[in-house]
Amino acid sequence: MATPTPKATLDRNPDKFLTRTVHDLISLEGRTIVITGGGRGLGLALAFAVAEVGGNVAIIDVLDKPHDHFKKLQEEFDVKVKLYNDVTNFPVLEKIFADIVADFGRIDGLVTAAGICPDEPFLQRGAESVARTMNINVLGTYYAAQLAAAQMAKQEPTDFNPRGGSIVFIASIAAHVASKGQTTSDYCASKGAVMSLAKALGVELASIGVRVNSISPGYMLTDMTIDLCDKHPWLADIMTNEPPMRRIGDRMDLKVPVVYLLSDASAYHTSDDILITGGIHAGRLL
Repeated sequence: MATPTPKATLDRNPDKFLTRTVHDLISLEGRTIVITGGGRGLGLALAFAVAEVGGNVAIIDVLDKPHDHFKKLQEEFDVKVKLYNDVTNFPVLEKIFADIVADFGRIDGLVTAAGICPDEPFLQRGAESVARTMNINVLGTYYAAQLAAAQMAKQEPTDFNPRGGSIVFIASIAAHVASKGQTTSDYCASKGAVMSLAKALGVELASIGVRVNSISPGYMLTDMTIDLCDKHPWLADIMTNEPPMRRIGDRMDLKVPVVYLLSDASAYHTSDDILITGGIHAGRLL
């Protein structure tokens, strides 16, 4: 028999807004945030965002050597920063999360930015390549969320985080619409799975105080995007001119939304996907 839902008690203090400022709500001071794929690209920019509002950062990445900016992250902020090397394997990832807890003492947030995006026509896609995309983009996200949530559920409460935590998946505009000029069927499918997983987990984990959301960025300027556009110049035109705002996104466009979702500022926000696309999810300019 299912356990009956406890009767809710109405909070009769409507004036909390007078005592908690926006700066207080957005702060991650004292919290430890795990970021997968944080050695470069979007993940590294989000690691800077976390550090800028006082959060400690544990980065998991397949790279043996992260981007040169990682050193700047380590040296310029008064927070703890550490890199862990990940091979896409659950037992290894489980050990990494145990090491993070041993090194940092707790986990208060997770951002899953690790992912790959092969570009090859659907009828030419090989089974092993498709499986690799799903393993990294979907299963890697699933396992990281499971390990983070398990830790959030059992750790001791603190003044800065009385209960639970926040998980943010990096999905994609590709979860909503096909990418013009690219053939990325398995990537689109994987990001659709990530977005749906966030919605399901946000409902399932709400009772233990763990919020789960996703962000779907549009075209974003990274070192990898620049290399891709140098190789395929027509993509630069698509990424710049198709969004209604007539520009490609910058990683700084994601910094505040991610901090918002990780912090108390979004305490009543879960099971959602936030589209940051320059408007391309609503329509493309002719």
